[in-house]
Amino acid sequence: MKFLSTKKPTFHLAQPLRRFAAWMNLSVKDVALMVIGNLTMAFAMCNIHIPAKITEGGVLGSIVLFNKLFGLDPSILSVLLDFSLYFFGILLLERGFLKKAVFSTLMYAASLKLFNFIGPFLPSLESAPYLAAIIGGLLLGSGCGLVVTRGGAAGGDDCFAMILERKSRLSLSGAYFISDAVVLGLSFLVYLPAQNLMWSLLTTMISSYVVGQFEIHLPKPVAMQQVAERAGETS
Repeated sequence: MKFLSTKKPTFHLAQPLRRFAAWMNLSVKDVALMVIGNLTMAFAMCNIHIPAKITEGGVLGSIVLFNKLFGLDPSILSVLLDFSLYFFGILLLERGFLKKAVFSTLMYAASLKLFNFIGPFLPSLESAPYLAAIIGGLLLGSGCGLVVTRGGAAGGDDCFAMILERKSRLSLSGAYFISDAVVLGLSFLVYLPAQNLMWSLLTTMISSYVVGQFEIHLPKPVAMQQVAERAGETS
């Protein structure tokens, strides 16, 4: 006589993770790297840059600049700039960009929410802005490098740099530095003190360099390599 098994079915987390990763044309490892990258960027923002008052370039800096110049609502500007750049990203970047960008953006927002809830737990570096610029630049560059080399974007800044890289002869690190430096230079002309500009440019130089190292040394996902090869054949 056969007895029915009373063993309860087990739920394996790996299977839905693999399906989700496959849906985004990534491996589970690539998805994990994107999560770690967003956590790293959010940690750097909440524990280093914001307490030390290091000014941002890119979209965040543009929002502050337009607010100072025209009094425009930052929340509306943020949505308009990010979604405009995402729209161009859909048109100009690889297939599947939107899925990765939305996932990464949500992960970054959730990570910021988490670290804001926890609160800064590192000593404030406001009195040592050079240290904040160096450490923050290293962490932001590392986190951003993990995200964008997987094809994701945590915001309009990343999307704009990826478009510049794809449609010009600039490297990814060069695209980041130029986009940030232009915004910081205009901010200096309008409202940004010279000392703040100096530390912001330092952290931008460091983070851009680190992103470039990830671009060189971290292999891209197979799907992105195939897209790059096809682009090279048609150019």
